[in-house]
Amino acid sequence: MLSQKTMDIIKATAPVLEVTGTEITTKFYQMLFDAHPELLNIFNHTNQKQGRQQTALANAVYAAAVNIERLEAILPAVGKIAHKHRSLGVKPEHYPVVGEFLLKAIKEVLQDGATEEILQAWAEAYGVIADVFISLEKEMYKEAEAIEGGWNGFKEFIITKKVEESSVITSFYLKPADKSALPSYLPGQYITVQLQIPGENYTQNRQYSLSSAYTPDYYRISVKREDEQDPNGTVSPYLHTNLLEGDSIFVSVPAGDFYIDVNDQAPITLISGGVGVTPMYSMLESITQQNSARPVTFIHAARSQAVHAFAKEVAALADSLQNGKSYVVYEQGDNVSDFTGYLTPEILKQIVDQQSSFYVCGPVPFMKAVINALAEIGVPAEQVHYEFFGPAIAI
Repeated sequence: MLSQKTMDIIKATAPVLEVTGTEITTKFYQMLFDAHPELLNIFNHTNQKQGRQQTALANAVYAAAVNIERLEAILPAVGKIAHKHRSLGVKPEHYPVVGEFLLKAIKEVLQDGATEEILQAWAEAYGVIADVFISLEKEMYKEAEAIEGGWNGFKEFIITKKVEESSVITSFYLKPADKSALPSYLPGQYITVQLQIPGENYTQNRQYSLSSAYTPDYYRISVKREDEQDPNGTVSPYLHTNLLEGDSIFVSVPAGDFYIDVNDQAPITLISGGVGVTPMYSMLESITQQNSARPVTFIHAARSQAVHAFAKEVAALADSLQNGKSYVVYEQGDNVSDFTGYLTPEILKQIVDQQSSFYVCGPVPFMKAVINALAEIGVPAEQVHYEFFGPAIAI
């Protein structure tokens, strides 16, 4: 527990962190990697280059400061981050190193404003928060290894099949090299894929949603190919072009807190944009396997039919349900989609049950627009769940 004095100091620094947070976290990562370049084997380099990691960490630090007297308010975010940490292999010994350089960055950016009293308060607060992460992740590591078929860290898998799902998305079917059965996962969860790409100095880790209902025989991920000139285009072009059937990659046990209860019978609406269809397809396929009477609405938005993955499969699964419906929204209109343009409040009001639970996944601008549109038509925030492809924060 933190002393009242410490909490008062942390709260008092919150306005400063709101202004300087990203400057502090940018300096933090620079200093951290200069001293410990081996940690670049854990972090997503693309998120670092684009500044997303720095922003996410700054937001997390600010949230901790604002909620220091009621840290339970940030527990949902802590759980999401802990899942990512476990899937990446973050260990207890990493936390003191991170704490050391976070305090150094605060001192360097705030200079005389970072008094010994302030630094001591943040050291104490960081220690408490780090202990929460370490404890939670310890249990997650135990669960990942104890589950039937589970393992510790990363395990070799073989790419047994590659299937082109659209002009930009390809599915990879993965089987363990040791031919063991695979641990189950919840529909919506992801795996971390670890690659050593020729010419890259450090290991590349990427998290991909599992894009099918669970089967003990294989895992399937469906990856959008990013342009090689794009800052995102390191891993996905390598997967699409260089890795062939029979090649191996390394995978961690499925993780993530964005999933559905397939046994629930309450109405559910699944809304995806672009490659965000991947966890939604896993959810839909899992529901259909239950022969459920649950009302299900599936809505997908894409630029065009050419880039739309799983279009026929989703329509067939929705049709197979007693109370299933599916809709397609294409930005570039044609005679195939149900709606043309963007997914607006007006469209949503026509086709969704506002009493249902909503699950949303896709690019951040898409999700912001959809979440705002749902709020505009009167859907309470607690009914909306979402997952985006990017850092919650890492460490």
